[in-house]
Amino acid sequence: MTALNQYQRLEAAGHWRETPTAALREVIVSFGDATLVLADPRSEMPLSHWSLPAVIRLNPGRQPAQYAPGPDDPEMLEVDDELMMAAIEKVHRAIEASKPSRGRLRNGLMLGAAAAMLTLAVFWVPPALVRHAADIAPPAQRAEIGRMILDEIEKSTGSACSRPAGDMVRGKLAGRLIGPDAEIAVLPTVLHGARRLPGPITIIGEDLVEGEATPEVTAGHILSAQAVALETDPLLDALRYAGPRATFHLLTKGNLPRQSLAGYGERLLSRLPPPPEDETLLGYFARAGVSSEPYARALDPTGEAVLGLIEADPFRTAEPRRILTDRDWAALQEICDQ
Repeated sequence: MTALNQYQRLEAAGHWRETPTAALREVIVSFGDATLVLADPRSEMPLSHWSLPAVIRLNPGRQPAQYAPGPDDPEMLEVDDELMMAAIEKVHRAIEASKPSRGRLRNGLMLGAAAAMLTLAVFWVPPALVRHAADIAPPAQRAEIGRMILDEIEKSTGSACSRPAGDMVRGKLAGRLIGPDAEIAVLPTVLHGARRLPGPITIIGEDLVEGEATPEVTAGHILSAQAVALETDPLLDALRYAGPRATFHLLTKGNLPRQSLAGYGERLLSRLPPPPEDETLLGYFARAGVSSEPYARALDPTGEAVLGLIEADPFRTAEPRRILTDRDWAALQEICDQ
């Protein structure tokens, strides 16, 4: 598709129907990475992705041009934009020109082309598809997938802890440290830290609200999970696990098949997330009004391995805001009590 670089930003209006009996609806048609992307013009939510090499024209020589994503596919797209039609035709001509001519080397050339296409399909298209899906996922879709992952995790840990007083504190803590739409779930297990799920949902273990844990240390782990998520998108990791086929279903149908995440919860809990960069993490501490030293000392009481978090503590010479009252902290500590 290198010959189509001039069309990388090409967009046009069109009309699309998902099935022969469905009504035509207005869409925006744009060139993606070896795909045609059909999106809702109001929400910009992708409705369907078509492989450019597979697109066929249903009414050659007539306008508006009608296309389908394949010979037996029920979807149909109407386009009357001259530049868009020319671009699609150029794809078809490029494919035709790449076909080997008849001759003694035909079989060898066909095998070579098939190998090249297979290599492209295996090593380039699936990862690009997954990255694209993670990049364009709207907040509601991320929240839905985050909830599915939490359900998978609860199969291993048991249901998230819940008591009325503790739930109120969970909400207060999430709003203070992460944002108004955030959620913190406390699981009845030991997690040795926090994990950020898409959503944003952050999970912590019972070990961060009991024993010698303090609000400052718990807050530090929660903020660390946010910094890790900034460097490594949790949705991208989940979609890589789900695979290209499930991701394509997400792009075209708007939801991820639940079975595609089977076992992902156990996998997520079995790996400790990599520590974030000190500079990134300190920015989260500063914005949340939390001292970084208690968290750093909890990781390494000697301070040697976390010297950067101690010396650059944004509240080393100032008083940080109180995270929770004693009463709120006590309520959170009792959230897993039966």
